[in-house]
Amino acid sequence: MRASQRARGEDVALVDSLLRADERRRSSGTRFDELRNEQKQLGKLIPQAKGDEKAELLKRTGVLSAEVKAANAEQNEADEEAQRLLGQLANLLHPDAPIGGEEDFVTLEHVGTPRDFTADGFEPRDHVELGRLLGAIDIERAAKVSGARFYYLTGIGALLELALVNMAIAQAVEAGFTPMLTPALVKPRAMEGTGFLGQAAENVFRLEEDDFYLVGTSEVPLAAYHMDEIIDADKLPLRYAGFSPCFRREAGTYGKDTRGIIRVHQFDKVEMFSYVAPEDAEAEHARLLQWEKDFLNKLELAYRVIDVASGDLGASAYRKFDIEAWIPTQGKFRELTSTSNCTEFQARRLDIRMRGAEGRNRPLATLNGTLCAVPRTIVAILETHQQADGSVTVPEALRPYLGGRTVLEPVTK
Repeated sequence: MRASQRARGEDVALVDSLLRADERRRSSGTRFDELRNEQKQLGKLIPQAKGDEKAELLKRTGVLSAEVKAANAEQNEADEEAQRLLGQLANLLHPDAPIGGEEDFVTLEHVGTPRDFTADGFEPRDHVELGRLLGAIDIERAAKVSGARFYYLTGIGALLELALVNMAIAQAVEAGFTPMLTPALVKPRAMEGTGFLGQAAENVFRLEEDDFYLVGTSEVPLAAYHMDEIIDADKLPLRYAGFSPCFRREAGTYGKDTRGIIRVHQFDKVEMFSYVAPEDAEAEHARLLQWEKDFLNKLELAYRVIDVASGDLGASAYRKFDIEAWIPTQGKFRELTSTSNCTEFQARRLDIRMRGAEGRNRPLATLNGTLCAVPRTIVAILETHQQADGSVTVPEALRPYLGGRTVLEPVTK
């Protein structure tokens, strides 16, 4: 655990503080049990005692009662401290995860070839200009209404989102996922249990008056869906595909991606979520990654798959793979999806267990994977499949979800 904390760039001393707190919890628990046992023994002796002996026993009973009360308070305090420190620890790190910061990822594969617009004989437009030509994206009016990092999808832009969402849900259902429309507001325990109130807390919107949090991903309500439950092992895996709005403060990103809809405060997303036996988690992680690749292959996008480095993992992730699509006007790959194996981290915090054939209950594993983060997917489609006149060719797999359209035509030249 110390090595994992160090690799993540987290506080290593927290491990030793937790060990001390746990020792205090154990010793105070032992002390409480000893005193309670003495109290019970006295309760048996007093009815049989007489005279001075009984008086001494009664006197000891009074002292012991205060000691038991104090020991109980000490035990509760020690347990709360241990739980508080435990809640600050990130998940253990996969032994094969790259060590380092944001730029220390390992590229696992490249799929497709970034389009060469020089060969096509024109300079590509960025998604903001294309969105304006197509009547698909309105950022100026969104800024007037809501401020920076908001947008309207209008006309074909709105239809494009609905097409992508329906295509993603159709793929998920075919793969055996149960479609879900999830709450966007959750209680503190749901947010904390999934690991989003630690290092990621600065990017979470909170409604303080009502003590609700706005979710940054449907992973949160999907993870909390079975909290405080015991699930029979023969019902696993449980797979859900959640569609929800997502809200992110984007703290610490001042000056980054200020143009367009790459980095916004509100967007829609289809998220895959799996509950599996811990021993099946790594195989499920590979399946989630493949489903993400299948979706992007249908959209005919060039992308790379990366193994995210330790310092760039969320608190709950044991290991995470990102898929980054090529964005022509930026000349680089940008994240479109990610999938994380959270092992038993979230299940323990949310008290979700599985019951095996032998009747023994144990924590299960949870995993998540983005199938379609709408705005960034729209960016990649528009920029990759644009034509010289500002039109955009619709990927073949998406056409049935767009009323059979093969091309998105400009509404203004």
